[in-house]
Amino acid sequence: MSSLADGEQLRQISLFANLESSLLTQLAAHSALKHYATDEVVFHEADELPACLHVLVSGRLRIARVSESGKETILRILLAGEVFAAPALLGNGKAPATATAIEPAVVLMLEKNALVEGFSQNPELALQLFVALNQRLQQLHNRVHSLVSERAMVRVIHYLEQVAVDYGTELVTDGERLRSQLTHYQIARSIGITYEECVRLFKQLQPAVRYQRGGTITIRDRQKLVAMVLK
Repeated sequence: MSSLADGEQLRQISLFANLESSLLTQLAAHSALKHYATDEVVFHEADELPACLHVLVSGRLRIARVSESGKETILRILLAGEVFAAPALLGNGKAPATATAIEPAVVLMLEKNALVEGFSQNPELALQLFVALNQRLQQLHNRVHSLVSERAMVRVIHYLEQVAVDYGTELVTDGERLRSQLTHYQIARSIGITYEECVRLFKQLQPAVRYQRGGTITIRDRQKLVAMVLK
């Protein structure tokens, strides 16, 4: 399902927050908001993508690839406000992975030609988009480095720490509970280990982390968690 976007809706996205109303209105005329239900696919890997800027307005998306053997690797969980599907703007126009809504989500699609025209009127917009894409590139670099050089236990801990930063935590009686639920399967597929190894590692993490069925995770002692990285 899709709906028309307007200038004020664009202003709620950090990338467009400082643009003049006239430019926002101009961009909105060449954009649309697409709505996705939980588990609905936004696009499949290798799909031809329209020449548009893609921004996740609300909800979360799972970006994943499936190997020839059928193994799924979760590349990233996208948060609201993030730019994605860069090949639609800068590459070969083919989706590099499959994007699936893991909760009700809204995606903004802005036509490439309209965006380029916006750059000519406000060069700061181009710079902000470059910064956003550069951040994604740096995150990818860090992810690859982690997969290549870090022990599995360290990968798990760093992943939990990153999720705590991205999604936040809430104080509970025995520590800090992650606001985002993470199953063993999701964690394993995100950091390149098997499901069985993930379960085993969480048993070792029990002095510092509590895992409950369904993916509710509580960091009980951050100092102990950090110490496990140094072992």
